[in-house]
Amino acid sequence: MATSKVLDANRFQDTFGKPAERAANKVKESMTPFVQEFIRNSPFAVMATSDAHGRCDASPKGGKPGFVKILDDTHLLLPDVAGNRLFQSYQNVDANPHVGLLFMIPGVTDTVRVNGSVKIVDKDDLDRLDVEVSLYEIDERSHHLQGILIEVEESYGHCPRALTFSHLWDRDIIAANAGERPIADRSTNQ
Repeated sequence: MATSKVLDANRFQDTFGKPAERAANKVKESMTPFVQEFIRNSPFAVMATSDAHGRCDASPKGGKPGFVKILDDTHLLLPDVAGNRLFQSYQNVDANPHVGLLFMIPGVTDTVRVNGSVKIVDKDDLDRLDVEVSLYEIDERSHHLQGILIEVEESYGHCPRALTFSHLWDRDIIAANAGERPIADRSTNQ
């Protein structure tokens, strides 16, 4: 896999240029103190998976900051709270045990990326590790079903360009969208 990644990178770098030394050096095989601190303060992540045929899924994950547990500098634990019960991500990692995570903190334009291999863990494993439900909003489905243990293969802080370009955290845009949704409410238009 690593050789294939290098060959793909070389093809694109031959066309578009090599990354700056700073960018190339930021990708680490473990989580740096900065990456760990970012994850501890992140209430939101997007988890990307794909099945054995490469069909992809991206799933939002959220909770109070620290809901994703840092076990050591190469392992994360992401507990799963009862949701829509479609289990696309779990079906994917059952067939292809790799994941990509993008962590965000509201108002912060940097992001953190973590890629690695995963193992599904059950609720008993979460209980043994004393993992508590860490949510702002509690309802009847606010309990852990299972989780994934991630062995970090690479992680790094990602520059703010995408969030700066998108104005994702622009307070005026947030207020305008909260005042009048730019799209219909999904419950009225599914």
